[in-house]
Amino acid sequence: MRSATMTNKRCSWVGVDDPLLLQYHDREWGVPVHTDRKHFEVLVLSGAQAGLNWSLVLKKREGYRRAFDKFDPEKVARYSKRQLQKLTSDPEIIRNRMKIEAAVRNACAFLKIQEEFGKFDSYCWRFVGGRPKLNHWKATRQIPATSPESEAFSKDLKHRGFSFVGPTVVYAYMQAVGMVNDHLVDCFRYREIRQD
Repeated sequence: MRSATMTNKRCSWVGVDDPLLLQYHDREWGVPVHTDRKHFEVLVLSGAQAGLNWSLVLKKREGYRRAFDKFDPEKVARYSKRQLQKLTSDPEIIRNRMKIEAAVRNACAFLKIQEEFGKFDSYCWRFVGGRPKLNHWKATRQIPATSPESEAFSKDLKHRGFSFVGPTVVYAYMQAVGMVNDHLVDCFRYREIRQD
């Protein structure tokens, strides 16, 4: 990837006054993910974002990495009630009890998918036919909040015991892990990711 400068044209949702969001857009958002640990991280963070903005979640990501054992689903699945209680008072994460409990339940469901499919990665990429869906948006307002794929994926995740995985949360997850390339066509990352 070439060096990004402030003169590069970016998606309009990225403000240059938020360096964390800028770096996330330029290096991570939309890049295809194929490691299960990263999939679990993005699932937890996407669920935490529900009703909030992504910038806030990014600011707390390091806190989440510490609090959730670097997003190791095997460790998270074994969290006790005492550990959950401790997390609800941790200022470095979003202290929503339902979201924290969902992360632990989702870790258990995540492990079951790994048992069934070998890797979570093999499971999730089936919803887009094994390769990124390339969209051609010219304006942010054109980008949908859901898609038929996110609705099917969400339904299947819920059936498997996941929570905080509605179609909108799942679509945001799909964008984040590169299952969908929703960079605007005039954004410098649109072509870079497409070529990777």
